[in-house]
Amino acid sequence: MPLDSNRRVFDKSKLPSRHVTEGPERAPHRSYYYAMGMTEREIHQPLIGVATCWNEAAPCNIALNRQAQAVKIGVKDGGGSPREFTTITVTDGIAMGHQGMKSSLASREAIADSVELTMRGHCYDALVGLAGCDKSLPGMMMAMVRLNVPSVFMYGGTILPGKFKGRDVTVVDVFEGVGQYSAGKMSAADLHELECAACPSAGSCGGQYTANTMACVSEAMGLALPNSAGAPAPYESRDQYAAASGRAVMDLLALGIRPRDIVTRKSLENAAIVVAASGGSTNAGLHLPAIAHEAGLKMDLDEVCRIFKRTPYLADLKPGGKYVALDLYKIGGVSVLLKVLLDGGYLHGDCMTVTGKTLEENLRDVKFPADQDVIRPLSNPISKTGGVVGLKGSLAPDGAIVKVAGMKNKVFRGPARCFDSEEAAFAAVDKKKYKQGEVLVIRYEGPKGGPGMREMLSTTAALYGQGMGDKVALITDGRFSGATRGFCIGHVGPEAAVGGPIALVKNGDIISIDAVKGTINLEVSKAELARRRKKWKARKTDYQAGALWKYAALVGPASKGAVTHPGGKAETHVYADI
Repeated sequence: MPLDSNRRVFDKSKLPSRHVTEGPERAPHRSYYYAMGMTEREIHQPLIGVATCWNEAAPCNIALNRQAQAVKIGVKDGGGSPREFTTITVTDGIAMGHQGMKSSLASREAIADSVELTMRGHCYDALVGLAGCDKSLPGMMMAMVRLNVPSVFMYGGTILPGKFKGRDVTVVDVFEGVGQYSAGKMSAADLHELECAACPSAGSCGGQYTANTMACVSEAMGLALPNSAGAPAPYESRDQYAAASGRAVMDLLALGIRPRDIVTRKSLENAAIVVAASGGSTNAGLHLPAIAHEAGLKMDLDEVCRIFKRTPYLADLKPGGKYVALDLYKIGGVSVLLKVLLDGGYLHGDCMTVTGKTLEENLRDVKFPADQDVIRPLSNPISKTGGVVGLKGSLAPDGAIVKVAGMKNKVFRGPARCFDSEEAAFAAVDKKKYKQGEVLVIRYEGPKGGPGMREMLSTTAALYGQGMGDKVALITDGRFSGATRGFCIGHVGPEAAVGGPIALVKNGDIISIDAVKGTINLEVSKAELARRRKKWKARKTDYQAGALWKYAALVGPASKGAVTHPGGKAETHVYADI
């Protein structure tokens, strides 16, 4: 049960905020707080960071400011003094298909770093973080684990589905509409009508794309309140969850429960299981290792994919399925999926969560609704293995990843057609300068080579819109959007920029892919590859200064989460203990 805030006494001598609020020597610091209208009591209460990624860049984040105000009410109810601040986001839907996408994955690190710096600089005692767009969710969770002050994560909520010609649509239908238009299958008038209808409200993209995948992760991992991920962004019930999140962080502060008590190897396994069971985004293969890294835990792409392989695929969600996030919410939300998996013995029920209870305790009263098919029972899964599969072989010794949710054919073999940038590949696809049966290779788009490991939704959606989504394969050392469907393989490592085998592929080389066996091979002899490697030279990008240069200089391989610092294992102190 939540503790009674009226009977709470917080010992400031053990909290970080003592460095800015306590003792005669902090009189200058307190003068700033008085300038902002704080009372003496508020100054001497715990100071709670309320961090959002609010901005006017996209609908994903536009409702976060409203929800933050509700969080602050909850913090005050719990005996704390909320201090709101914002950080950046780069919204993938708008950054997609041009050089702006190079900023996307790098923004995850910038979010984590900027939240860390704000918390450190002002000595806040706990954190509630709200995020809406793809990279902002893992970025905010990474900061929580890094700082290790009591923290609660809250998702800003999904967008409502649009309606076009009597069916639910999302922004992915618009991306695919571009391909349909280029193939003469959609008129300009219909494309315009679709773009005007696809995104009718605030909120993140409506299928089981990266934002909704990581929202499910936040509940499965225990960093978010049960069911807080479900309600769409415009719903007023989100404000109630926001207020509850504010109260919950004060309970955690009183109880001394920190993120690293919650984010453990077991809870990370729970998170990977939910990604697989929901047919979630391949980007989880980057973000889960990165979150683990902050806690000093080792979890790489191999381990994530092994978990995916032993997990049944249960949730029939877009892009591979037919339902959107709103439909999942209507039948009970993420808790229903968690309950099915827990009852089936797939989840670790003894993991601590931000409620102060275990996952099993949180799910005790959840019932599986019988009159729905959004989530299948374990007796009738969509498939016996997860919706995301890891691949390894001579083309990807460090691994690669593919989303098989909704795919019928999981084996492909064909000649390579190589492109050294996404722009070159998209131009060829747009003009249909490729052939059925080919394997399109997009390289030099990895974390270092891009730099920034771009998503390729514009290209993959155009292929699908042209009706070629299952007639060609596409591989890259970059990423695919959580919204991508078709035989699209990302995270190929080592990347081309460091001389990985993908850099050595030539047009016409045969590539074989088997997503059942988990293999991806280049059918070229070792001797020939050795000859090609001697001639290969590393390339320079156009980004020789600024944030992307810094990112390329620091970033590690995709298989280990594309992280940019040594992580929790190298720490000699944790911020929460200053």
